[in-house]
Amino acid sequence: MKNIRNFCIIAHIDHGKSTLADRLLELTGTVSKREMKEQVLDSMDLERERGITIKLQPARMLYAIGIQDSGFRIQEESPKILNHESYILNLIDTPGHVDFGYEVSRSLAAVEGALLVVDAAQGIQAQTLAVAEQAQKQGLTLIPVINKIDLPAADREKVAGELINTFGFKKEEMIYVSAKTGEGVEEVLEAIVERISAPKGNENGAPRALIFDSKYDPYRGVITYVRIFDGAFHNKDVATMMAADKKAEVLEIGYFMPKMQRAEVLQCGEIGYIVTSLKDISLASVGDTIALEKDKMLVVALEGYQKIKPTVFAGVYPADSDDYGKLRDGIAKLKMNDAALSFTPEKSPALGLGFRCGFLGMLHLDIVKERLEREFSLELVVTSPTVGYEIIKTSQEMIYTSNPGEFPDPSAIAEIREPWVLTEILLPKTQVGNVMEMLGRYRGIYKDVSYLDETKALIKYELPLAVMVKDFYDDLKSVSSGYASLNYDHIGMRYGDLVKLDIMLAGEKVDTLSRIVEKNEAQQEGNVVTKKLKDLIPRQMFEIAIQASVGSRVLARETISAMKKDVTGYLYGGDRTRKDKLLKKQKAGKKKMKALGRVNVPPSVFLDLMKK
Repeated sequence: MKNIRNFCIIAHIDHGKSTLADRLLELTGTVSKREMKEQVLDSMDLERERGITIKLQPARMLYAIGIQDSGFRIQEESPKILNHESYILNLIDTPGHVDFGYEVSRSLAAVEGALLVVDAAQGIQAQTLAVAEQAQKQGLTLIPVINKIDLPAADREKVAGELINTFGFKKEEMIYVSAKTGEGVEEVLEAIVERISAPKGNENGAPRALIFDSKYDPYRGVITYVRIFDGAFHNKDVATMMAADKKAEVLEIGYFMPKMQRAEVLQCGEIGYIVTSLKDISLASVGDTIALEKDKMLVVALEGYQKIKPTVFAGVYPADSDDYGKLRDGIAKLKMNDAALSFTPEKSPALGLGFRCGFLGMLHLDIVKERLEREFSLELVVTSPTVGYEIIKTSQEMIYTSNPGEFPDPSAIAEIREPWVLTEILLPKTQVGNVMEMLGRYRGIYKDVSYLDETKALIKYELPLAVMVKDFYDDLKSVSSGYASLNYDHIGMRYGDLVKLDIMLAGEKVDTLSRIVEKNEAQQEGNVVTKKLKDLIPRQMFEIAIQASVGSRVLARETISAMKKDVTGYLYGGDRTRKDKLLKKQKAGKKKMKALGRVNVPPSVFLDLMKK
């Protein structure tokens, strides 16, 4: 174990984590120049297109100090056959967006150190602070890496000063690199070996492994990504998932090179994968401990992770009702490899059959939607996103729901509680006033302001999570001229002066259009929605009343006039009574149609309504 180093790469989004991972893989010869491509560890096309990492990805590298071949490190099957000091480096590349912070926390629990990557032009950002704090809480060794030194706007000394003042690093600990060109990356490899400690564990003890990720393969079953903390696992072992108390045969073990490469044994301290015989991914949940069946009464389960909970919810429906089966199968398949995604069947009078889905945030929602449309050839309608609410009824019964359509009658509600978050926003000092004014409009509660240096400020506000699913991000970027970065953590449920705003079309409530709003904003929101719907809903053969109401009280109304047809157009001359008779008949027909007819709301209306 003394020659093993386990580490991850953490950073704010777009600070160069994946590019640095590319250079490490290239320099160690793990990936040849011929096979090399940008974001080699990002397996989804969507990740490459957007330039972001969505899923964590491990990789094993063999690194031999002082031995080079054509500029690349010599790669061998086993370091034991080398005559010089060699090391096994286990890397986990992590996402940078706040929505996927859970992926980062899982990675940190499987390693002893982390590369803290910071953009040499942008410096420390909000997510930099968040991931560094997480790593420090885990007791990991942090290596500061200042990236993108090749940029014209790079200011390495200024950024180094920020890192020293904020985290207490020493000047000599700084490593300056350009992951794009490869400059300085060799020093990163040396620092990993020198500064990060070897893993600890009982090599001869009963085997224990932590599952930090898992996926389902239809041909091989559940594949668990594991860190071995004690003992060793071999092919054909009979293992047990301790939380699920489920026995499973070990069909295959191996390493990520970065593709899966079969091995005979996974030793204490190593990171790799175990292919199980399980067909249900829920039986090998993230955070569970794998032990041998024969030792399960002797082994204490590892600490694991807190269970992940979705925070943003939306209805997902097929634009064509005939595609419901495809949508059901698509969501089920995504769920197999995305523990954060939740879904339950839902029915809407306007949209038909669909699902109520839970997500980690708006980016997660957007990615799931795009994957469903792309990978399963679907056209989808997604309702307005919302958060989960606790409702205390007058009977003292408490219910939890994320669907406005499930809210009880206002007379039966004693109290509504909504989730709040502690928000940290890093921005230039010159923009503090503008952003604080904006946060006040979003019901923000001021907590603190501090200054990283003479140019950057960190402001902390408590905010209702519901405001984050509207236009918050766009407004923040607008008022800060694009310079603000944000991170937030959940702090619990609080009382909210909230009401359910119902939208009615021709006297019929459309639950899919309902929303939960602050009481004093209900009037304004009702006016906005009714006006939008008037422009979006096509005219019908009868008059349509669009109303926004809270309980029985109508707050706003718009009317779409009926399509007109000149029923007397073919008449000419003659008695006036013939025209009057036809007009009277038309009026009666429209009255009957208004009473019996249903408003046809095209799926595009729901899509357009979500647009700002």
